[in-house]
Parts: sequence; C-alpha cells; structure tokens
Amino acid sequence: MTRIFVAGLGAVSPAGWTVAAMREALELGKSLPAQALVDLPVSSTGLMARLVPAPPTRPEFLSHPRLRRTSPITHYAASAALEAMAGIQPARLENTRVGLIVCVQSGCVQYSCRFYDEALKNPATASPLLFPETVHAAPASHIAVLVKNITLVTSQVGDPSCFLLAMAQGAQWLDEKRVDFCLVIGAEEPNWITADALRLFDRTTCISAGAGAICLSREPDPSFGVELTAITDAHTYSFVKGRGRAALAMRNQLNDHSDNKEADLLCDGLGNSPQVDRAELAAWRDWPGARLSPACILGQGLMAGAAWQCVAACDALAKRRFKTAKVSLVGFNQQAIGAEFQANDTSR
Repeated sequence: MTRIFVAGLGAVSPAGWTVAAMREALELGKSLPAQALVDLPVSSTGLMARLVPAPPTRPEFLSHPRLRRTSPITHYAASAALEAMAGIQPARLENTRVGLIVCVQSGCVQYSCRFYDEALKNPATASPLLFPETVHAAPASHIAVLVKNITLVTSQVGDPSCFLLAMAQGAQWLDEKRVDFCLVIGAEEPNWITADALRLFDRTTCISAGAGAICLSREPDPSFGVELTAITDAHTYSFVKGRGRAALAMRNQLNDHSDNKEADLLCDGLGNSPQVDRAELAAWRDWPGARLSPACILGQGLMAGAAWQCVAACDALAKRRFKTAKVSLVGFNQQAIGAEFQANDTSR
C-alpha cells in the first residue's frame, strides 16, 4: 500500500454537528444525557437514546432538490461529508476524481417504517415516493450529487467493524490510482426498532445516531498531517474462533513498539457494557498508553460510532496530542479489525 493521508474530517453526533463539538464532549469526559424515544408501541416503552440535537441554523445543503424528502441518516452523512471536504483547497479538487464509500448497519429505518406502515394500512394509497429512501444505498446516492467530482461510489452494510474494511477499500482505490481522494462515511439514524433490537442483547447500552467522515488522499495535507499506516486483517468470528480470540488476534497485529507510552492513544469501542465489552477488554487489558472510549460519552452509534472512533483518533493526532493512535473495532457479529494512524510532519 502506498502512503495514505487524512485530508479531512467530519462528524455529526449527539454532541453537535461538527468535529469541534464532538471533540469538546470527549474532552469533558461526561456521558451526554439520554432522551426517551417517542411514538413507541406499548411493548417497547422506556427506550432511551442519545439523539443528535437540532442544528443551530438550517444547513444550506437541505435546500438541494435531492434532499427535500431525505431521511435524517442522509442529513447526518451529508453534513459530515461536506465538513470533511471543506478544508481541501478548491484548486486541489478541480479535475480530480473522488471516491465515495458509505457504510451503514441499520440504514434508513425511519423511512422504512413509514413506507411499511402506509403499505399495511392501505396499499392502494401508499406513497411510492417513500420507497427509494428505504434502500441502504439511498444516502450514498444523495451525497454523490452534493459532492463534486464523484466518480466511484459504493455502499457497505455490516456491523461497525465494516467501517475499517471500507477504509481499506478506499486505500486500495487510491493505491490503484482509480481516485485522487476517497470519502469514507459511517452513518446511522435513531429509531425505536433499532433501540429495541439492541436491548434484546444488552439492556445497558444506550443507542445513539449521527455520522462520521474521513477523506483519504495520496498527498499529505498540511492542515492535518495524519497518515493511515496500517489496517489489520479482518479476523472473523466462528465456533472455532470466537469474539475473544478474534479480538486478541487483531490486537497482536497492532503491537506497540513505542518507547514513549504517553505518546500513544488507543481509541476503542468500549461502551460501559460488560457483556458487549468483554472480548475487547480482555484483548487490550495490558495497554500502557492513553485510552479514549467515544461510546461511553456519545452512546452506541453502531456504524456512526465506528466512524467517530476513527475521527476522534485522527483529530487527536492533528492537534498533536499524540504521535500514534490505534483504533480497535470488535464488531457485534462479524469480525475484529483494527487500524493505526500516525502524526507526521507534512512540511518535509
């Protein structure tokens, strides 16, 4: 793999609609307040979530004709994408090819609920305009219209570990010179169905929503100076290799060789849930450096949560708080995979 650099970051989270808002919440280190989800069936009362606040002003991109009927997941992903691209000089974007990979787990749940509700009540009057917004590829199609020079687009569906697979695919596109920049996005939207499903497996987890975006490039960007240096193999789960063994195999590929432990950051997926966190806790129990657990503060954002981990790690390096940052993703039911980023002096 050729050298891959981070050219931009974007985030929408329960802390707000920017990376700066998320950074502030993570620095405070206090869990954001949860709110009760409304419009629940009787059997699913008491569901709580950490929701994205309303933006301080109406985003300009919402006036685009393609986004008039879109779901919140598209709004979050679009905002994060535009923020990630905002720091790139317009001259660098002219005559360039931009790749786009959008990752989701639940996807457009709110519009799916609306569509099936109308279809069940009266199929003859159910709005066909709702159906296109139910498919997992809907956010990617809208963002491809908003961001200029998109030449290669794909969507990935999986558990949160899928986000690093998308990063690896973006790095491959850049390595093969199929694109000049690659925008990788993870996004989710809140819904009682997702929260209720998660509660069946773990009653201590508080679900959240939002998006995170990272723009990758073959050229170092002086405003960030962060390089993607490694992505581990995807260690899949099976009856032979469970989550614990897969998590340990992933960690072993990210062995720490630094002499200055205070200069290293681990951005993990822990969320104050003993059942879900067990495998990852065991794999990293002897980690000597600093740790950051965004899910403890922002909530379980599923695919958005994986993106927040990577954005938080890169943001900490960009602020020169650490020299290296490792991201640990132990997915719910697919694989364990990790990544390493490094702060670099791009002026050389």
